[in-house]
Amino acid sequence: MKILHVVPTFYPATYWGGPIWSTKAICDGIAALDDVELRVLTSDAAGPKISDRVQPAALPYAVHYARRVAGHCIAPGLLARLPAAIHWADIVHVTGTYNMPTLPAFVLARVLGKPLVWSPRGALQATEDWPDAPHLRIKYGFEHIANALRPRDAVLHVTAKQEARQSIRRLSGMACAIIPNAVDMTATSRVRQTDGANCRLMFLSRLHPKKGLEALFDAMARLPARFTLDIYGTGDAAYVRTLQVRADLSNGRIRLHGHVEGAAKTAAFAGADLFVLPSHSENFGIVVAEALAHAVPVLTTQATPWQDIHRHDCGRCIDLPQSDLAAEIAALCAGDLRAMGQRGRDWMRRDFAPAAMVAGFETLYRRLATHNRQEVVA
Repeated sequence: MKILHVVPTFYPATYWGGPIWSTKAICDGIAALDDVELRVLTSDAAGPKISDRVQPAALPYAVHYARRVAGHCIAPGLLARLPAAIHWADIVHVTGTYNMPTLPAFVLARVLGKPLVWSPRGALQATEDWPDAPHLRIKYGFEHIANALRPRDAVLHVTAKQEARQSIRRLSGMACAIIPNAVDMTATSRVRQTDGANCRLMFLSRLHPKKGLEALFDAMARLPARFTLDIYGTGDAAYVRTLQVRADLSNGRIRLHGHVEGAAKTAAFAGADLFVLPSHSENFGIVVAEALAHAVPVLTTQATPWQDIHRHDCGRCIDLPQSDLAAEIAALCAGDLRAMGQRGRDWMRRDFAPAAMVAGFETLYRRLATHNRQEVVA
């Protein structure tokens, strides 16, 4: 079975956040199957500047990084290779939404009769439930065109029921498959070192207004001095500057650290008592799973698909507009954070292991490939 992933950016372009890791995890798992050949077609964009180019990583499958010449991922070389790549494939998997490769891949898959899986990675959901999402008219137009051009047997891949409900409302009559992301459980459970007098809050994600950072800064201004906040991630330079200005007024209680990964990310989780993601929209929120996998309890919002945090007693999932974020943080930090974190880690080990995600995609791919072969024979 030949699988082609068409994606605007790919590992090691970790600047772009969680979807880079989750897409790589899919590719790593599927490529390891005995009868699968996997290829990835992407751009070489490593960051917002044209000069930000990835250094290709050694991977056990073929990845072509076409030269980005403008925008987020405008790469003529990607388009030039797309017809032959889709002709080669049994299944085409497109990741991303409002970007250059999506519509051409839809058209070619439709013309060549290839089954297609589309992972919008939360973009449709964010447009649906975040009223301040930028360029709404352009996005609505893109969705209308995408819905008209997509192959008849295209399947929308989402990571949670909430994303499914909010995404399908933007499309008509499209099949949907819910396959959650996986979390790496190789990190060892930390031993929480604290004197109980302080509470170290942590935020890690793309720095963007939809992540609710303004609400978190406001909460920090109301919390006692024993609460500190470490922020990890990158984003638009102008927006990051506004955050840094506010952090500079906090007398050292709020610190921006920039991008972290690998051992530095593990160390960041090890130094946190509570992970806070007050997001206005998340399709999955892989950082929540990562925090829990590191045994760090989580406070997030009902705009994420993590309502079961309450049921597993490893944090809180609040209605942000109706809640007092500062009070919610203080209440959590007064509890047994170590026990909450261990319950969260046990939950991740049970329900979000990589094997379950890979099995879900293998089943989906094989079903689409078999159905397509039957139609061709008929």
